Amino acid sequence: MTKIPFEGKKLDHNLHENVKLINEVLAVDKSFDVIYRKLNYGGKEFALYFIDGLAKDDIMNKLMMHLGLLPREELVPNTLKQLLETHIGYLEVEATDDIKQIVSQVLSGPLALLIEGENQAILIDARTYPARGPEEPDIERVVRGSRDGFVETLIFNTALTRRRVRDPSLRMEYLQVGERSKTDIALAYIEDVANPELVELIKEKIEAIDVDGLPMAEKTLEEYLFPNHWNPYPMVRFTERPDVASVHLLEGHVLIYVDTSPSVMITPTTLFHHVQHAEEYRQKPIVGAYLRWVRFLAMISSVLLLPLWFLVVTNPSLLPEKLKFLGPEKSGEISIFWQFMMAEVGIDVLRMAAIHTPSSLATAMGLVAAIVIGQMAVDVGLFTKEVILYLAIAAIGTFSTPSYELSLANRIIRIALMIIIFLLGPIGFIIGIVGWLLLLGFSKSLDTPYLWPLIPFNGKALLDIIVRSPMPYKNKRPRILSPDDPDRSPGG
Repeated sequence: MTKIPFEGKKLDHNLHENVKLINEVLAVDKSFDVIYRKLNYGGKEFALYFIDGLAKDDIMNKLMMHLGLLPREELVPNTLKQLLETHIGYLEVEATDDIKQIVSQVLSGPLALLIEGENQAILIDARTYPARGPEEPDIERVVRGSRDGFVETLIFNTALTRRRVRDPSLRMEYLQVGERSKTDIALAYIEDVANPELVELIKEKIEAIDVDGLPMAEKTLEEYLFPNHWNPYPMVRFTERPDVASVHLLEGHVLIYVDTSPSVMITPTTLFHHVQHAEEYRQKPIVGAYLRWVRFLAMISSVLLLPLWFLVVTNPSLLPEKLKFLGPEKSGEISIFWQFMMAEVGIDVLRMAAIHTPSSLATAMGLVAAIVIGQMAVDVGLFTKEVILYLAIAAIGTFSTPSYELSLANRIIRIALMIIIFLLGPIGFIIGIVGWLLLLGFSKSLDTPYLWPLIPFNGKALLDIIVRSPMPYKNKRPRILSPDDPDRSPGG
């Protein structure tokens, strides 16, 4: 990493020397949004630095109006002390002589006020960030429930969480990653619930990251924390819902908030964390259990339906006489395998096209693609009707998966199973399923087994996943997290 030219330098008592150095570091004459103001209050010279668009204009105006009315005797002697203790009424202020800290804070949003004859600057946290209002996330919609969601501003997201968890033990530890980006990160956990070893492990991993920036925010951070890049399954769960994040905090998980991202990382997670949805807990337990079973069926179908159908079509002897109708009436001009491959790629092309299409046209484009293109492909003999049918069922199952990352991983597994069946036949199907289960069985998220509570087996926890038990019965936190306080009820 390139050494910073002002590393370790301190402010001087000479204001003009300080201004000259900071102007050079911040390139005031080159960057239009880096604002430097030369001021004079009570006969003393001041220098004010801030980033246009990140500072609150009303607070700056009130501060400058107040200082402009002060007589000299109100500022001298001990100007720094007088300002900090008497005249600057804003709560979030601090003094520092470290030039690196001053530059870093100015670029993060606070104001820096330098004073003639003082070797310390006053940092005033009067920042404001461009932000949209909290809205319901598109991916995690519910029929009934809160409509607020995380946004791209870190402090908004931590506030949305604290609104739901007003526990004095809730910790929001501040970290910073990126030698150039200085990306703000908050590590959230409940101190007397979360496993302290887990907290320290995550903190050490974050502090060990040596990179110039995190331009893609939480996704870049995830790749540093979980280096097993060739495993398609997500080792961390993302959520944009404050209620979902709060539930996991109370269970003993550690949350990672990254500035500029509306997604919060929940760690550690298992496969079964990715198959649950907030809608199941917004309905009666029996309704929630039914919704969960339907979702499980859809997800299993998305992975296994096409490979199983392809297996029995290519090996008709495996299909019982009563189920012969499941096979295609005619195979078409192109083999079934290549029909599936083209259709899989076609669905991904349509998905990407929908993302890049204006929302007012996306629905119309989807209808055209589904009806016109699909029907014409069958009519010209490119696809058989059965391929369209079973692929549509698998696609619906994929879109029914609550976790977008898990749905993409399942799609890759489905394609891999199709390829290995095409190459090796029934033996290939067995090898593929065994390899898939081994991949899941040996995967770990921060030393947490990915298939828990199935492997290692925990009957009570597994039953809770299958059934969706009523909340009054959920009186224990997940044992796999090794929480300091295993009881949910205060008197437990």
